[in-house]
Amino acid sequence: MEYAMTAAADTYAPTDRTVPTRSRERASYDKALVHSILDEGYVCHLGFVRDGAPVVLPTLYGRIGESLYVHGSTGSRPLRATGDGVKAPGLPVCLTVTHVDGLVLARSAFHHSLNYRSVVVHGTAHQVTDPEELRTALDALVDHVVPGRSADSRPANAKELAATAVIRLDLDEVSAKVRTGGPNDDAEDLGLPYWSGVVPVRAVNGTPVPADDLDPAVALPDYLSAP
Repeated sequence: MEYAMTAAADTYAPTDRTVPTRSRERASYDKALVHSILDEGYVCHLGFVRDGAPVVLPTLYGRIGESLYVHGSTGSRPLRATGDGVKAPGLPVCLTVTHVDGLVLARSAFHHSLNYRSVVVHGTAHQVTDPEELRTALDALVDHVVPGRSADSRPANAKELAATAVIRLDLDEVSAKVRTGGPNDDAEDLGLPYWSGVVPVRAVNGTPVPADDLDPAVALPDYLSAP
């Protein structure tokens, strides 16, 4: 089945690659939902084909508008393969981000599940070569992990920029998938003497630990001390 590549301004157009074959009711193409899932994460998984075999790499990322920026080393073969869109056609990739929100425990082993929020992005990645875009992308990568941090640290110098590669993946072919709620126990299992329900899973930041060589006069930044 082919899907039309059209959508409203606040949604992504579904495609053959972004419509799931199972649990289609959990899929969403809402841009606000996709952005919220991406913005809450720290690590993405970047998949591509190298020498005829699939490769998946965990890495940092950041979002600016409708583009994702992924960090890497200039010596990385996949990053070199992305090219600049002129000298090379780019690298076909699939990028995913997932949050686990709960462990769903059913009365039967078959119906155990997870509550989750995920985003899958298909597209062609290109290496960022424009110096201004590269600096903006690197700031976005730092601020994605800790908002406000890029303005509170030394920016990369020429040597560091030369050793750093960033690729851009535009958010064109995108979908989110979300599961919420309790277990889907079968009616005939409801009387079984097994606990059934959801164990919430949450990521919580701990108390910041200063570096051993930090000057005691350097105060904890407000963006780290805020509740």
